[in-house]
Amino acid sequence: MKPRKKKKRQFRQAFAGLLQRLLPARSGSATFSGPLNSIAILAQEKLGDCVLLTPLIRNLRRAFPDLRIHIIAFSRASAGFFMNDPEVTAVHMAKKKPLRYLRAVRSARFDLLFNTKDHPSTHFLLQTAIIPARFKVGHANPFHEGLYDWLIDMEYHSHMALKNCALLKVLGIPAGVGDCRPSLPAMPVSEEVKQLLPRLKSAKPIGINISAGQPNRLWTEPKWKTLLDRFAGERFVVLSGPGDTEAKRRLEAACPNVIATPPTRNLYEASLIVATLRLLVTPDTSMVHVASGAGIPIAGLYREAPQDISRFGPYAVPYELVISTTGQVSDIEPEALATAMNKLLVA
Repeated sequence: MKPRKKKKRQFRQAFAGLLQRLLPARSGSATFSGPLNSIAILAQEKLGDCVLLTPLIRNLRRAFPDLRIHIIAFSRASAGFFMNDPEVTAVHMAKKKPLRYLRAVRSARFDLLFNTKDHPSTHFLLQTAIIPARFKVGHANPFHEGLYDWLIDMEYHSHMALKNCALLKVLGIPAGVGDCRPSLPAMPVSEEVKQLLPRLKSAKPIGINISAGQPNRLWTEPKWKTLLDRFAGERFVVLSGPGDTEAKRRLEAACPNVIATPPTRNLYEASLIVATLRLLVTPDTSMVHVASGAGIPIAGLYREAPQDISRFGPYAVPYELVISTTGQVSDIEPEALATAMNKLLVA
C-alpha cells in the first residue's frame, strides 16, 4: 500500500475509534419500530454508486408513499443525479455551505439514517455523528460498532445493489433480485435523441461505450476500430462521455457499420439508447449499471480486481467479462473481446 493511502486509512480508523469512545453506544442489533416518516441516506460519490442506490429509493417510495427521502450527497455528480429523481424529497450537499447544510439536516430530525458505505469513511462517519436520527443503520465493520442501532452483516463481495437493498429487510419489506435492479430517474432528452430512438429500436444494434473514469480502464481507439471491422455485418452505435466525443466521431466516420448518433448530454439519454441494444460492450463504468437496469447483456472489459467484478459488476443480466492480468484494460486483445461477444450474440 502506498504511504499516502496508508496514512489516510489510518486516519479514518483513528477517527472512527474516537467517535466510538465519545458517542453514546448503539447496540448494532436493535429492532426498528415506530413511525417511519423521514430518512437520511448517505449517498456514495460516483455516478455508478448513485445508479446502484436507485432500487432502494424506488422500493422505499413504493412501501411508504409519504416518506420524506433526504439524500446526503458528497459530490456534485451525486447531488445532480438525485436532484432529478422525483422519488427524492430533498438533496443536501454535505461539503458545501456548511452552516446552511447543518441547519437543514439538524432541523429535520430523521426517523432513520442509512450509511451506504461498508468501510470506514471520515465524512460518512462524521455525518452519522452529527445528523439527528432516532435509528441509525450501517454495514457491519469493526469501525462501525457502537455507532449504529443495526449493522447489516453481508459478505464483502456481495453486489452493492443488494447491499443497499438490505435496508429493506431491516424494515420488513420483501425484495427479490428483480426488485433490486437499478433504474434511472428521467432527465431532459434532446429532440435529436427522441427522433433517433425509433430507428435504433428497429435496427437493434450493438453498443460500444468507449469511455471510462480511469485511464487504466480505457481501451484504445485502434482496438475499438479493429473490433468494429471484425463485426462488419453487424450494426453498432458508439457511446462516449464528453471527453471522448472526437474519438466517437472518428469511429463513426471510419466504420460504415456504425450508426452516427448525437453525443448524449446525461446518463438518462444514454440509458434510452442502451435500452434499444442487443448487447453493450463497455469497460468497467457506470454504463454497466445502466445496461443492468435495462436488462441488456454486457461484454465487459475489466482489470484483474475481484472486488470490482463481485461488488460493482453486471447485475441480473447475461454477461461475459474479459479480464486483463496486467492491470491495464488497454492490454486486452480484440480477439478475446470478440469471442466474448459471440458467446452472448448466439445465446
